Amino acid sequence: MNVGKIMTQEQILTELEHLANNCKISIRYEKGDFDGGYCVLKAERLIVINKRLAPARRASVLAHGLAEVGIDEIYLKPAIREYIEDELSRASKL
Repeated sequence: MNVGKIMTQEQILTELEHLANNCKISIRYEKGDFDGGYCVLKAERLIVINKRLAPARRASVLAHGLAEVGIDEIYLKPAIREYIEDELSRASKL
């Protein structure tokens, strides 16, 4: 199943942002020469994302960051879990 046909990139991004919020992970959109990723800053868990990225790339960076934190035990909408798994699979083939 192709998640992109079920939900728009903006909807996927919004769902991933809600998931991060529910997991007590802050998201910061910043300018810079980077894509982004998960980090811990002074005991605060956060995902930093380049605010100049397109919504599809923002969602991808966020999906990777959330996967790094660990989402196996968290309930996710099936389309969102599939999106994250697809993104991880795509990255492993690069």
